[in-house]
Amino acid sequence: MNCIIVDDEPLAREAVEMLINDNGGLTLAGSFNSATSAARFIKEHPVELIFLDIRMPKVTGLEFARTIPKSTLVIFTTAYAQYAIDSYEVDAVDYLVKPIVPERFRKAIEKAEAYHALLLSAEKDDIEEAEGEFMFVKSERRFFKVVFNDILFIEGLKDYVIIQLPDQRIITKTSMKAIHELLPKAFLRINRSYIVNTRHIASFDSNDIYIDKYEIAIGSNYRDTFFEEFVLSLRHGKE
Repeated sequence: MNCIIVDDEPLAREAVEMLINDNGGLTLAGSFNSATSAARFIKEHPVELIFLDIRMPKVTGLEFARTIPKSTLVIFTTAYAQYAIDSYEVDAVDYLVKPIVPERFRKAIEKAEAYHALLLSAEKDDIEEAEGEFMFVKSERRFFKVVFNDILFIEGLKDYVIIQLPDQRIITKTSMKAIHELLPKAFLRINRSYIVNTRHIASFDSNDIYIDKYEIAIGSNYRDTFFEEFVLSLRHGKE
């Protein structure tokens, strides 16, 4: 993937560049100290991934992310962990807190590469009407039978949704709102980009839920509804 770095701090850009050089599969096409200069570059050059700082003068990373092409993925790099939930609002692939640990960086790259491959293979896909315990999802020119109980969570990415199963990801072209309407009551939306299957929640706290190896943040606008409905479902399960 062709990638660029956008960060107003020179040392931060150098640190990310070193991490990129240590990881195969990425080609660094440019490094910029502002969103304005990066925007000019993107207009004339293909960019598939951006390592983007959030707190920058004039145009912030969040503001810039809302203007980039839909085919371009974003990994935020910032010293401020409190912006993590805001990254969901712009469909960011991942969120790395400085100083960035190499192992954590590699995981973010693997996720970006997987999503990039999914976006390349996706066409105009759709979902057949759900029936009973399952639905058929069109992806990569064929329909996959997806059993509701097998779904761990569903993630929104650009104009697509990614259905995360225990050992497989299925991407299809639809909206989070449309797929949510087809799902059973066990599925709750916990932020703009995630719908989770509450039957697979292993643990949770006031800010995050944990499903298998995944940690997913609970959005402030969804927190009250999630806890009310999730706790209610637990109580009904004991009756």
